[in-house]
Amino acid sequence: MTAGDWKAAAAAKRQAILDAIPAKWRIQEPIPSPSKLRDVTGYIQQFLSPRELEITENDAADIAQQTTTGNWTAVEVAEAFCHRAALAHQLVHCLHEVFFDAAIEDAKRLDAYYAEYQKPVGPLHGLPVSLKDQFHVRGVETTMGYVGWIGKFQGNKGDPRRGIFESELVRELRKLGAVLYCKTSVPATLMTGETVNHIIKYTTNPKNRLLSCGGSSGGEGALIALKGSPGGFGTDIGGSVRIPAVFNGLYGMRPSAGRIPYEGAANSMDGQNTILSVIGPLASTARSLRLLFKGVLSQEPWFHDPLVAEIPWRDDIESATRALVEQSATDPSKLAFAMMSHDGMVKPHPPIVRAMRIVEETLKKLGHKIIEWKPPSHSIAVDLAVRAYNADGGADVEHHFGLSGEEPPSPILVKLGVGLPHRSAREVASLNVEKREYQKLYMEYWNSTAELTDTGRPVDGVICPCAPHAAVKPQEYRSIGYTAFVNLLDYTSVVFPVTHADKSIDVPEPRTEFLGDLDELTYIDYDAETYDGAPAGLQIVGRRFQEEKMLTLAEYIGEKVKKATT
Repeated sequence: MTAGDWKAAAAAKRQAILDAIPAKWRIQEPIPSPSKLRDVTGYIQQFLSPRELEITENDAADIAQQTTTGNWTAVEVAEAFCHRAALAHQLVHCLHEVFFDAAIEDAKRLDAYYAEYQKPVGPLHGLPVSLKDQFHVRGVETTMGYVGWIGKFQGNKGDPRRGIFESELVRELRKLGAVLYCKTSVPATLMTGETVNHIIKYTTNPKNRLLSCGGSSGGEGALIALKGSPGGFGTDIGGSVRIPAVFNGLYGMRPSAGRIPYEGAANSMDGQNTILSVIGPLASTARSLRLLFKGVLSQEPWFHDPLVAEIPWRDDIESATRALVEQSATDPSKLAFAMMSHDGMVKPHPPIVRAMRIVEETLKKLGHKIIEWKPPSHSIAVDLAVRAYNADGGADVEHHFGLSGEEPPSPILVKLGVGLPHRSAREVASLNVEKREYQKLYMEYWNSTAELTDTGRPVDGVICPCAPHAAVKPQEYRSIGYTAFVNLLDYTSVVFPVTHADKSIDVPEPRTEFLGDLDELTYIDYDAETYDGAPAGLQIVGRRFQEEKMLTLAEYIGEKVKKATT
C-alpha cells in the first residue's frame, strides 16, 4: 500500500467501529476537551437510564449473582453494557471491535435456557465479558492494531480461519455462559505501556484524559474504568495487564505461565519462549478477578492447551490464606510482607511514593512485619528481558508494519529490536541459561527472608510499584523495570488500587543525584498539575503459581487500605 492507501484503510476501519454503534447511542453534544474535562468517569452517567446505571455500577461478582439466579435477564444486562461500552469508546477510543447484535442474540439464548431449565449455563451466565483484541471471536475481525491485518487473518490474506476461528479462551467463556460483546484497543506490536495505533489513534485515561490508559491491554483498562465492562481479559509479557490495571484504578492479575489457555490467540513475536506472554483478568474488585479466573480453570483448559498445567483452582490454598488473614486480626505475626521502594534504576514519582507509604503504614498499624526488599539486581532482570524481546532483531514488528507499509504510529514503538542482529540458537540458549541462573538467585534470596519475618516462613508477598508514575503522559512511558522482572521470574502478581495523584500533596522534592539517565529523565517528566487525579496503585508479587494466595492477599490489603483512606 502507499501511504495514502494505508491511511485510508485505517480511517475506514476507524469509521466502521463508530458506524457499528447504534445511532441512539451516539453522543450528540460536543464532548468537552481533555483540558476542560479530564475525568469522564462521572460524565458518562448522564447518558444512561436509571436501570442501566443500576446494572452497570455493580462489579462482576454482583452481576453474576443476579444473572445466575434469574433476577436479571441476560438481555437487559447485555444491552446496558453494550450501551455503556459504546459511550466509553466515544469518550476515550477504547474499542477495536463491537458485535452488540451477536451479543444480544447470545443473551436471548441464555435467557431461553434459564426459562426452560431454571438454572444457569455456568457461573458466568449472562455476565458481559470484554476481550483484548488478541482473541479470535467467530464473525469478528482481529487487527491487533495493525492496518495490514484489516480484512485478513493475522495478516494472512485468504486464510480460511478468518471469521470462523475462535480462541480457546473464547470457547471456554461461552461454555461458562459469558456474553462476549466487544474487543478492546491495543498498541500496534503490543510491546509498550501506552495504547496507540493508526486505527483508533490514542486511547486516553478515563480518570485523566491528559494521560495514557496504559498498555498493552489499555483498552480493557479504560473500558472497565468507565464501567463499560464488569471484567475482561488481557495479556501480559512485560506488564501489559498490570500497567492498564494500575493506571485505571483497577485490580488485575498476571498469573504464572500455564494457568490460563493462550491457545488460538494472536500474538506478537509468536514462538519467542524465553519469556511467555500470559493471559490475565482485569476488573474493579479482587473477587471479580477470582470469579473470572476460577471460572476458566473449571473448564479444565489443560485438556485443550498443551502449555497449560493441570492445576485446578485450589480451595485449600485459598482457605489457608484466608485463615492466616483472619488469625492476623489477633496475631499480626501470622503475615509478613516486603516493600520495595524502588528498583535500583528509577525512583518513583511522588504519587507512587505516597501510595507505598499509605500501604506500609496501614500494614504496620495492623501489626504486620514489614521488611525491606533487597533482591538480586533488577537491572540484570531488565537486561535479560530486553534481550529476549529483541531476539528476532525486530523482524516480527517489521513484517507486520510492512504488510500495509504503515509507519510506526508512535516513537515509543520504534525501539523494538529493529536493526539489531537476530540471535542465533546458541545465543538464545545462553540467554535461557542466564535467565535460569537469575531465577535461582532470586529464589534463594526469597527463601532467606524466613530469617527476618518471625512467621517461620519467607515473606508472604512483595509490595512494589508497577511503574514509576501514576498513569503517564503520552510518549513518556520508558521504564519496564517494575513489571518485567515478574515476567522473567514467571511470578504471580496482583494489582490493587491505593489512591490518586493530588497536586496539592504530591509535590516533587529537588534532586541533584540520580540513579542514571533514565531516573533523571523520569524525574523531569513529572508535573503535579498534569498528573492530578490519576490513579496510583501497587502490585503484590508472589512466587510461581501462587494465584490463589495473591488474590486473597490483594483483596485483604485493598480492603484495609480503602478503609484507612476513606
